[in-house]
Amino acid sequence: MNTAFEIAKRISFYKQKNYTRFIVRLSIAATAISVAAILLTFSIVNGFQSTVRNKLFSFWGHIQISSVNGANLNGDDQITKQIKTISNIQSSSAFLNQTMVLAKDIEIEGLNAKGIADFSSIPSLIQGRIIQSDGQNPSKEIVLSKNMASKLNIAIGDQVRLYFFQNNQVQERRLRVVGLFHSGIEAYDFKNVFVDIQLLQQLIQAPNAITGYQVNVNDLSTIAQTQIDIQSILPENWVASASADIYPQLFDWIQVQSINRDITIIIMLFIAVVNLITCLLILLLERVPMIGSLNAMGATHTMIQKVFLYQASFIAFVGIGLGVFIGLGLSILQLKFQWIHLDESAYLIDVLPIQIQPLQVVGVIFGTAIICYLSFLLPTIWIKKISPAKAIRFD
Repeated sequence: MNTAFEIAKRISFYKQKNYTRFIVRLSIAATAISVAAILLTFSIVNGFQSTVRNKLFSFWGHIQISSVNGANLNGDDQITKQIKTISNIQSSSAFLNQTMVLAKDIEIEGLNAKGIADFSSIPSLIQGRIIQSDGQNPSKEIVLSKNMASKLNIAIGDQVRLYFFQNNQVQERRLRVVGLFHSGIEAYDFKNVFVDIQLLQQLIQAPNAITGYQVNVNDLSTIAQTQIDIQSILPENWVASASADIYPQLFDWIQVQSINRDITIIIMLFIAVVNLITCLLILLLERVPMIGSLNAMGATHTMIQKVFLYQASFIAFVGIGLGVFIGLGLSILQLKFQWIHLDESAYLIDVLPIQIQPLQVVGVIFGTAIICYLSFLLPTIWIKKISPAKAIRFD
């Protein structure tokens, strides 16, 4: 029988109400709250970064290919085929931007028409359908944002007028609204609409004109290397740029959340360590007579130290277990029912996102256990300085 383990179990879970029982429960509660807070922090920051990053990438792609001077390019099928042969490339599609004026009745708004060849790439479509085309003639359909539709009182099925200024002349096109998208990024929603790229090419009388290519990759960690690989096959006046470099203000803001996460976790771990050290010191002081008695009966300092390490282990493991249950439980409830909502104008999303990563959960469990164990070793060193004769008389 493990004597140290049995003694620790009896003094930790003694059924009669006493001060030790209260301290043990308080320590377990503090450990559980710290672990739950850390897991919730990881889940929320993971979900926020992933959701916002994917939303931004859905509009601009992971990598953009454009002209060095910003002028339109001539689409080259050979280059497109070479790009798709590069490993890790998920998709590549051409796009063409053109400024225009959107009009509905007497309401008008200056916008950017983004002509696309891959209609399935329209992001955040919430109503209606994507643009359809027979492939021969330009489609006379348009997808605009829900915000713009509300502002101009436009509904799906309505016909709108688009005015383009080209070659010192104003050209008009009438298109039917077939879908609405909503990204939550107001600066983007109020400035962009999606049309058939052939329509814009026809307007500027350049059948092969494109603003550039929007490239997506399979693995985000390889964006930098993929960018280099693409650049190596491009003509001299073409440049491949990561979207994170083109729009640094948004992507840097996402990265700042990692700093906030780390600060929160450090604070919670510090609170947990201080709490555990303090509680174990209190338990040691309360058990000074017991320590003296055990010393007098021939127990070694190592065995007495093990008693309190076992007791501390009970606190840590039960606290970590409860913390994992609470943290994952709350995360799963938010993931399933989406009770907590955010200000979309400030956070770009309207529901608090959650993303649970199993490796992070395992890391929190083992990391907290190791930190707790190291914290418990410090107070137990004091046991060696206790004199048996004085300890027995300790009041």
